[in-house]
Amino acid sequence: MKNFRDKVVVVTGAGSGMGRELAVKLGQQGAKLAISDVNPDGLATTEKLVAETGAPVHAQLLNVAEREAVLDYADTVMANYGKVNVVFNNAGIAHHGEIERTEFKDIERVMDVDFWGVVNGTKAFLPHIIASGDGHIVNTSSLFGLLSEPGQAAYNSAKFAVRGFTESLNQEMLIAKHPVRVTCVHPGGIKTAIARNATVADVYDQANFAQFFDKYLARTSASSAADTIIKGVKKNKARVLIGADAIVLDVWVRLVASKYQGVVAGVTKRVTTSFR
Repeated sequence: MKNFRDKVVVVTGAGSGMGRELAVKLGQQGAKLAISDVNPDGLATTEKLVAETGAPVHAQLLNVAEREAVLDYADTVMANYGKVNVVFNNAGIAHHGEIERTEFKDIERVMDVDFWGVVNGTKAFLPHIIASGDGHIVNTSSLFGLLSEPGQAAYNSAKFAVRGFTESLNQEMLIAKHPVRVTCVHPGGIKTAIARNATVADVYDQANFAQFFDKYLARTSASSAADTIIKGVKKNKARVLIGADAIVLDVWVRLVASKYQGVVAGVTKRVTTSFR
């Protein structure tokens, strides 16, 4: 996909962060936007920003974990625009807590949004993407879909699952010779509200966790991340790494293989005391 002019583009999780930046930048590039989020205020702000670019925009409240709602949403977007060319399955949430201290409901909540939200969005829109004749599906995994970290089991599980699901989808589109490209996005630490909105196990202080993430790990702006994603999609890349942290750590894990786990465990043990 060399450009987005007159392409109908769906962006989930568009109420803030990378989703908002993607929607605005794509509007500036001539796309027709369908945006969604669970946060009505954030969604309204993004809708206003996209409208200011002159791009058509359809905004709708949506919980991507609710399958029937996502299926209905796909029908609504088709009824509004008549086609869909690109879907950015971007919505996501986080949870920090060791497995023995994390409730089942916390793991399920992350999996429902971060993994099943991607599956729901992909399945709902895939027939329309194929029918467009020039389609692209962009699924957001994470650096934590490339390596694991203690306290991130729920998030790791969802993001590794997104990676596997997306890579399988890419291969299937190639075998079927469908006119659909597939990209899996792996952001490192991005300056968004994901840590501030995350839940934590009861032994941790949520504000301290968010402050640590924002101060030490969130190195890449959401705007820069969106630029990298858009460039990757235009080049039809199957994998897009965002941020120096994602690039360096991906190479490191490939080189040291499973030995990385001991190193990460040691580092994490020293820093997590600041979350309490």
